[in-house]
Amino acid sequence: MGRVSQAQAQKNRERVVETASRLFREQGVHVSVTDLMKAVGLTHGGFYKRFASKEALVDEAIAHAFTELARFHRAGFERHAGQRDSAQQELIDAYLSVEHRDNAAEGCPVAGLATDMARQSGSHEARRVYAEGVRAFADALATEDQDGITRLCTMLGALVLARATKDFPISEEILTAAHGALTTSG
Repeated sequence: MGRVSQAQAQKNRERVVETASRLFREQGVHVSVTDLMKAVGLTHGGFYKRFASKEALVDEAIAHAFTELARFHRAGFERHAGQRDSAQQELIDAYLSVEHRDNAAEGCPVAGLATDMARQSGSHEARRVYAEGVRAFADALATEDQDGITRLCTMLGALVLARATKDFPISEEILTAAHGALTTSG
């Protein structure tokens, strides 16, 4: 098989990172390199041409997930220029929705990766990136009346519980209750 161009190699690398980001949020970082590369449509052997280790990919995939989250926030704030409350309301509506509950792969990295990050060693780069992402998300959620950490914990807790109870009526009750707690106070 012939060599791929540098441009194609870069595109393949980006596809691996994007796919890993989605799979890790959906299934956890324990996804095997073989399964990941199969999902991308590339060979297992090609992984080590692109990454020094799986740990290096985990670091990059988590950073990618938080970059996507930040992009989502910015887009909301741009749509609601000068109206921070409206932008935050849109974010809360999307976060505490059935669609978000049911789509972990495209969803919030804070929720999708929390358990995995709790199990990582303290010096792991992924934990640093995760902690910085949590801080940035909390800062974006802060209002004059509510601190961002409390709002994030409410949203995150509700999403995790709603996902865990997905096939039962309480799942939507959890989303609704958290939504009400975040939008009726003030």
